[in-house]
Amino acid sequence: MNKHVPSLTKILLVDDEPDLLSGLKRNFAKRLPDIDVLTAASGNEALDILAGQEVALVLMDIMMGDMDGLEALDRIRSKEPEQTVILMTGYGTIELAVDAIRRGAWDFVTKPLELDNLTRILQKGLERSRLLEENKELRSKISSAGSIPEFIGQSPTMLRLYETIKTSADSEYTILIRGASGTGKELCARAIHSLSPRSGKPFIMVNCPAIPENLLESELFGYSKGAFTGADKEHAGLFSQANGGTLCLDEIGDIPVHLQTKLLRVLQEQEIKPLGADTSSKIDVRIIASTNADLEEKIREGKFREDLYYRLEVLTLHMPSLIEITEDIPLLANFFLKKAEGELNNSEKTFSETALDPLFQHNWPGNIRELQNVIRRAVLFCPGPVIDEKHLKLGSSLPTLDTAANQELGEKIVPYKEAKESCLNSFTRQYVHRLLKKCNGNISQAARLSDLTRAALQKIIRRYDIDGDQYRQ
Repeated sequence: MNKHVPSLTKILLVDDEPDLLSGLKRNFAKRLPDIDVLTAASGNEALDILAGQEVALVLMDIMMGDMDGLEALDRIRSKEPEQTVILMTGYGTIELAVDAIRRGAWDFVTKPLELDNLTRILQKGLERSRLLEENKELRSKISSAGSIPEFIGQSPTMLRLYETIKTSADSEYTILIRGASGTGKELCARAIHSLSPRSGKPFIMVNCPAIPENLLESELFGYSKGAFTGADKEHAGLFSQANGGTLCLDEIGDIPVHLQTKLLRVLQEQEIKPLGADTSSKIDVRIIASTNADLEEKIREGKFREDLYYRLEVLTLHMPSLIEITEDIPLLANFFLKKAEGELNNSEKTFSETALDPLFQHNWPGNIRELQNVIRRAVLFCPGPVIDEKHLKLGSSLPTLDTAANQELGEKIVPYKEAKESCLNSFTRQYVHRLLKKCNGNISQAARLSDLTRAALQKIIRRYDIDGDQYRQ
């Protein structure tokens, strides 16, 4: 990102002492050669300059004739709340400093000025302004990210996904969403519904594994009064509740086989028969299913009906893992930063210039959900306004290869076996990712390249819950 946008190349010096003003301008022209130094001899003149152009930083005296610095500070921040303002005075007191900071000054210096120290403070203030400017640009990109509700990302992979979602939403076809845990399958389902002609009708999400097997059938299809012990009144199932809208069956690969048969009939006939009922009733429900399971393997094992699979796979959407869209990490990180600030009722924070660097090296087994949790912890544990690399490591239990093998000086040393296992798991995930990506998800070719048997490679893929289908083009 360009660090030298026009508004970041100017500082404004405000003081009613002409000699001090000209002296500061000469010194800063030498010490900060890339910065354009503007001057104002009064608070009113400073406000006129700021009304006509943006500046990165304001260095202003408090004691001035026409308008004191605190009043000018209030007026500046009423127009631009994030403006970096440093106040200076020859009458420094603790009470005055506290009042200046409380009213929004970024820092406070006293006269006589020590130029080396003041230059360092200005450099830090300019860095703050640069970070704020970058975050504004990122938030602007976030707000226009593909016009898909709640989705963030501008990588080519995500832009293709947005187009697929929009095209799929317009149809009435059954949709199967595939992807690893934490990639946003539920978000995708909700986006499809909100963009579809059914958006004004119910959207019901069913976490299939969360409902006990003996209750899932009655929850989905409903039951009549007296259908079983305790059924003292008629109950409308989730299919009936979603009538006219969309029903999303999350982790459909975990539905018992006997229920798969009944679900297949619903998809074929568009009608349901509640438990204990004598007749069936027609429904108008669009089905979206999602899974992180290898349905093809489940079919081979007899755990998933092949005919149901082809009924569901009319349209298939693949949710990319975070390591496939690493260029979107800054957008996602800033989005989750603002979200976490709202959740924690926290003051506004920014990332330092190098804070996000470690995020590009991590293998992200938990995908976008893991990134969100990392940012949440950083906001919670960072005491100041700037989040640095050390804050993004707090609470992390999933180190990269480097951090697993080489603990930084001063950090807690984990047991050898634990560090070795963490390092091995990280290596295996990265290796299989690169392998499948190179082979476009072709397991046989990947097995030959890796000098593994097909069965051994599939065992590794299942063990690490890797979705091989997402690599197929």
